[in-house]
Amino acid sequence: MNFSLKLKNFKSLIKLLKILLSPFVFLYSGLIKIRNLFFDNSVFKSVKVDAKVISVGNITIGGSGKTPLVIYIAGLLKDSGYKVGVVSRGYGRKSKGYKLVSDGKEILTPVEICGDEILQTVMECRVPAAVSEKRVKGVRRLIKETNVDTIILDDAFQHRWIFRDVDLVVVDQNFLNHKSALTHNLLPLGDLRESFDSLKRADAIVLNRKFFDQEELNQSLKKYFEDKKLFTAFYKAISFVDVMKKDEYSLEEFKGQDSLVVSGIANPQSFLDILEQVHVNTKNRLIFSDHKNYTVKEVQKIRKQFYSTNSHSVVTTEKDAVKLSRFKRELDDVEIFYLKINLRVDDEESFKHYLINKINNAS
Repeated sequence: MNFSLKLKNFKSLIKLLKILLSPFVFLYSGLIKIRNLFFDNSVFKSVKVDAKVISVGNITIGGSGKTPLVIYIAGLLKDSGYKVGVVSRGYGRKSKGYKLVSDGKEILTPVEICGDEILQTVMECRVPAAVSEKRVKGVRRLIKETNVDTIILDDAFQHRWIFRDVDLVVVDQNFLNHKSALTHNLLPLGDLRESFDSLKRADAIVLNRKFFDQEELNQSLKKYFEDKKLFTAFYKAISFVDVMKKDEYSLEEFKGQDSLVVSGIANPQSFLDILEQVHVNTKNRLIFSDHKNYTVKEVQKIRKQFYSTNSHSVVTTEKDAVKLSRFKRELDDVEIFYLKINLRVDDEESFKHYLINKINNAS
């Protein structure tokens, strides 16, 4: 069974499950409304910490670009002289509680303990970072241990227990403009964690067009964006990086190669699309679930398929590379690379000015 057919069958199964669970939408919607009402009326109170706080979040499940935006902002502020730290829940980690991932110089926690996204962030930015389900406690402890003065919260739009000076929401342009019968509904029927009306809480919205051209907003959704500061961003493929040796190669050097594509992310199709755009053959594929915690079993499967397809190399995502790099011995006879992708904001100067102005003028 080829990948397209498998993906189609999987999507059909998910669609059926969503329909079966659709009665729970009303319960979920009610709980979200009550919770937000309590925060809006100070029944639940957001706690201030001794640092400027920037929240980066979304209103959908999976793949909008939160972590790439966190990496982008961390680099931008670090270059501007701020002492930046990042705090994440640590989705997919095999641990609980507070864990210091990096002090800004060294990585202190392995990927299985902290999660792939936060480790990717510190590898890219070299900033202090921690994971903690309880963001207030996590942020306070990171401030105490590393003396940071600015905190970026990864995936915190719904986590309202901590006060933020800037509330940013990143939204996938493709999600907005290519509505299906289900996607624009709340969980579990659709892909929305909150309704579009919740965007009124955001200070600014970053519309992530990924690898596509900028499009006009869906007419039925324009009202949610009209009074908001709106920026657009996109992904740019930079190079291929050797997972084990960290050597970097140009995109042209992989042009026309028959590679085995390995992916464990929320939207593998977007990864396949960009590989095809840079002319890497993607016919050989191993697609795993999002945030896949690779074991020796999966690594052996990768090796077997690599040799059986006579592939020139294994090509994966940076998020997957963070976890696969642990298997240096098992993959010592396989050339494995990740595609380095950066998020860029179309009007970077305007975004930088907006962000720094908001931070400096926050009370």
